[in-house]
Amino acid sequence: MKKLLFILLSILFANTGVFAQYVYPFQNTSLSDEKRLDNLLSIMTIDEKINALSTNLGVPRLGIRNTGHSEGLHGMALGGPGNWGGFKMVNYQRVPDVYPTTTFPQAYGLGETWDTELIKKVADIEATEIRYYTQNERYTKGGLVMRAPNADLARDPRWGRTEESFGEDPFLVSEMAVAFIKGLQGENPRYWKSASLMKHFLANSNEDGRDSTSSNFDNRLFHEYYSYPFRKGIEKGGSQAFMAAYNSWNEIPMTIHPILKKIRKDWNFKGIICTDGGALDLLIKAHKTFPTHTEGSAAIVKAGVGQFLDNFRPYIYQALEKGMLTEAEIDKAIRGNFYIALKLGLLDGDQTKLPYAHIGVTDTVSVWRNKEIQDFVRLVTAKSVVLLKNEKKLLPLNKGNIKRIAVIGPRANEVLLDWYSGTPPYTVSILQGIKNAVGNNVEVIYESSNEIDKAYLAAQKADIAIVCVGNHVYGTDPKWKYSPVPSDGREAVDRKALSLEQEDLVKIVHKANPNTVMVLVSSFPFAINWSQENIPAILHITNNSQELGNGLADVIFGNYNPAGRTNQTWVKSIADLPPMMDYDIRNGRTYMYAKEKPLYPFGYGLSYTNFTYSDMALSSSALSKGKNLKVSVNVKNTGDMDGEEVAQLYVSFPQSKVVRPIKQLKGFDRISIKKGESKTFEFTLSADDLAYWDNDKDSFVIEPETVNILIGSSSEDIRLTKEIQLK
Repeated sequence: MKKLLFILLSILFANTGVFAQYVYPFQNTSLSDEKRLDNLLSIMTIDEKINALSTNLGVPRLGIRNTGHSEGLHGMALGGPGNWGGFKMVNYQRVPDVYPTTTFPQAYGLGETWDTELIKKVADIEATEIRYYTQNERYTKGGLVMRAPNADLARDPRWGRTEESFGEDPFLVSEMAVAFIKGLQGENPRYWKSASLMKHFLANSNEDGRDSTSSNFDNRLFHEYYSYPFRKGIEKGGSQAFMAAYNSWNEIPMTIHPILKKIRKDWNFKGIICTDGGALDLLIKAHKTFPTHTEGSAAIVKAGVGQFLDNFRPYIYQALEKGMLTEAEIDKAIRGNFYIALKLGLLDGDQTKLPYAHIGVTDTVSVWRNKEIQDFVRLVTAKSVVLLKNEKKLLPLNKGNIKRIAVIGPRANEVLLDWYSGTPPYTVSILQGIKNAVGNNVEVIYESSNEIDKAYLAAQKADIAIVCVGNHVYGTDPKWKYSPVPSDGREAVDRKALSLEQEDLVKIVHKANPNTVMVLVSSFPFAINWSQENIPAILHITNNSQELGNGLADVIFGNYNPAGRTNQTWVKSIADLPPMMDYDIRNGRTYMYAKEKPLYPFGYGLSYTNFTYSDMALSSSALSKGKNLKVSVNVKNTGDMDGEEVAQLYVSFPQSKVVRPIKQLKGFDRISIKKGESKTFEFTLSADDLAYWDNDKDSFVIEPETVNILIGSSSEDIRLTKEIQLK
């Protein structure tokens, strides 16, 4: 009766402006968020509420449009190996429905840029494509909730999903995640362009047995390490959605872990918590936590999870019938879903005035065809390149001094797409990128392997040999747990080796031609000890970018001076790592606690120019709770080329009474400096940044002590140091 009255009043007073913009109170933008959500839940039927436990935010009867999730770790995925575009019928056959989207380097490569403004723009482009596809009447594909970024930490290079992470360090990953979230959600103070749903909470960094294993560590590592990027993503980035991981933490599956409710309170979290795909089934069959799916589904909802990526409906109905679950508990779980819908503007009565309503509607230019966007992908790709070695300044190559280049190797003439890639509008392989760069003035010879000595002979004929090796991502292989080479990995498969089998091809090419450039195209680190000792120039770049070849060629031929940095410690041997399931990083894992000298340290990367550091200054010699410290340093480009430097600020605690990291990143910036010029890098450090979690006090504690402030070009290349007193 109340609903009917509201409809009649809205019609009666439409011409006066009263109720003109809405039918239901939840559509009234002048009401508070809480009142709008209260009203919506009060008028939904139980069937609608149960349906809301899916990934769909729509309630068609109430005028709330359907929208679900999209994947987007490095560009919106609509198509690609994962068939994220869905399927369509062609000649009575079910075939993938594919749509082009702008495709950037893998998240690991984005992390190697150490450039937050760049990452923010990457995500903004992605969000524009999401709006375009969901709102354009020709498509209405995809969903406005974006499953990105991955805020997990790459604590071990054997992790099969290392390619999805921004790196091993909590500060670096949190800064990159925050930038990505802000790019996805936009600058409007009230409405989001898309919604960022972070993956995978918590401590999900082993693939083998992930459906039943437990990541075990104390509360201190929870707060200081594993949850840090998620908390910053919520509190600083503004994300209000995340996915619970498959694994357990301290023997309790994350899908039902009590920490989920605690986070809602402690982090002021109001939005979506969803399961991972098939997690309800795994809770019963793999974790064996409950005897039936009915009990499992009820426990998941009671834990505060409001979306299932699973078959759940019959079990929820049964749980209600048997008294295992109440409608009020469902209300509590799905309330966050509709908070996200509200932020996306889906609950407003008049959606034509929303800030992003024009994308794909009146603004119908396809983003992926925009030349400026394509050029930006090329720039991002070049910025992601890490120069690992450059003996005798072999790079950059001077095209005027070269008559013939040999391009060799299995990664030379392809652009591999991983499981979370979309379908790029085009791709440029390394071979094509080099051909584009040299034109008709330099002969380019290509061989994919050393079959009947072809690679050796090609390298022998050339002035320069560029050998392209690295892992395969197996994104298109129908076998799920498929990674036949021990050093390869992917989702559901951890790496069993860090050595590169293709390094033998590198040895052959180098034997034929000492002027060999090694291009490692990989989703994670390799223990390339022989190459580091013998190959004069080594570059690292990740898979997937539609501009892979052009971006890399820009670096090889000096059109772009590389400044990428390693975002993970590259160990010399797999024996330098603790056991895979040891989640206590204090036992020798990451640059913060490593016991062995690495092949390449965290934060490492070379340039074609040189930088000197001087005039380090602190705003104070002491720092106390609630106060900030300003740190500045002068960096001069003393080389022959314009370039970028990534200055990094670390801290260490030489007198600490508790176990602290050897050193810990607390600031970084990437700035372009012309040759002969200087720039000042400025960092802000708060006392809270130097606190540690006290398990006994169950809170962060600031320990009065001496703290070293370290500034340099990598975690090992520290140029300047000063002390402060922490009070």
